[in-house]
Amino acid sequence: MLDIKLIRENIDLVKDGLKKRNQDINLDELVENDNKRRTIIADIEQMRLKRNTDSEKIGKLKRDGKEPEKELLEELENLRVQIQDKEKVLAEVETKVEDFLLRIPNIPDETTPVGKSDKDNVIVRTVGEPPKFSFKPKHHWEIGEKLGILDFERASKISGSRFSVLKNEGCALERAIISFFLDTHRESGYKEIMTPYLVNRASMRGTGQLPKFEEDLFRCPDDQLYLIPTAEVSVTNLHRDEVLDDNELPIKYASYSACFRREAGSYGKDTKGLIRNHQFNKVELVKFVRPEDSAKELELLTNDAEKVLQLLGIPYRVMALCSGDIGFSSTKTYDLEAWMSGENMYREISSCSNFKDFQARRMNCKYKNAATKKRGFVHTLNGSGVAVGRTFATILENYQQEDGSVVIPEVLRKYTGFEIIKAKK
Repeated sequence: MLDIKLIRENIDLVKDGLKKRNQDINLDELVENDNKRRTIIADIEQMRLKRNTDSEKIGKLKRDGKEPEKELLEELENLRVQIQDKEKVLAEVETKVEDFLLRIPNIPDETTPVGKSDKDNVIVRTVGEPPKFSFKPKHHWEIGEKLGILDFERASKISGSRFSVLKNEGCALERAIISFFLDTHRESGYKEIMTPYLVNRASMRGTGQLPKFEEDLFRCPDDQLYLIPTAEVSVTNLHRDEVLDDNELPIKYASYSACFRREAGSYGKDTKGLIRNHQFNKVELVKFVRPEDSAKELELLTNDAEKVLQLLGIPYRVMALCSGDIGFSSTKTYDLEAWMSGENMYREISSCSNFKDFQARRMNCKYKNAATKKRGFVHTLNGSGVAVGRTFATILENYQQEDGSVVIPEVLRKYTGFEIIKAKK
């Protein structure tokens, strides 16, 4: 959530940021309600001051054995009623202000490229060369089904479209990828953590999924709980309503989880394979950092996500997302796009973002400066480290052999216990 003071004092800056996002949000209603809120608060404070003064007079009269005048008692009662009425109006106005603020996206960082869509994203660097094949490479879903490690037909039978069943060596490969990611990130200083897959509404609101993106979420209405779309939600909310010690920062978490997404806005896209499923596995990296360090920490976070792709030998490129393509809560985002030989294209496999204090304000997550003892909002960052299903797919496509076999990347072999998934005869 944006700071209302920032909007009030720098409204042109905020409007310019929203314009860069191609967002047409009229802030006049927000400013009007904020002014109304501040006026009501001032009125209530004056009434409370008058009430306290009258109460002291009445108390003194009673202590002196005198009976307070009827007019004074009536005035005190009138003040009590007026304050209650004003407080009700204040609560309504504050709800309007908060709801409005919760629906305003973050402002793009000054280093975020300005653009309207993903066509305006900027290639930062390309790492590795796409493999060359003496045969026409197949799509991962073709490879997986022929190897007997993926079963989409039965997944559809038991759950519906956009689900998958892993079998045989596919299960081992999935576990190997997860363990490899977690071990690698632990070596880079991340603390491993496992959090619930079901979270409450406050948690979804804290990281920016609610109220704007409710249609994208799976929820359990009887329990008022939501299935997480990413471990970012539960891990970032670990420190909701907390004040962190300056000396603790940065705090770095790595978390494996299943993720659940409706993919409500992607009808007809990527209906085959593992790219856009309703349920998938991911390892998430989350950071809590000092405000002055967040730009540097985003670069380090992105490097940590890149490391696993480098060790796997998967060609990829880093994209700086433009202002019209960054997520709702993000101020700056790098996407890692892995090469998919079967599709002959790059596919997003990780998204690394700096949210600055946007999520922290929603969660009321602060830190205390060790020197000044002053408190401020932390900056939060997160990135996929990386998507497991998409990594599974890239391995099948980039390490496929002409006979249909798939060679296991060397760094995964100690986890799988085998070097190759052999084609079925």
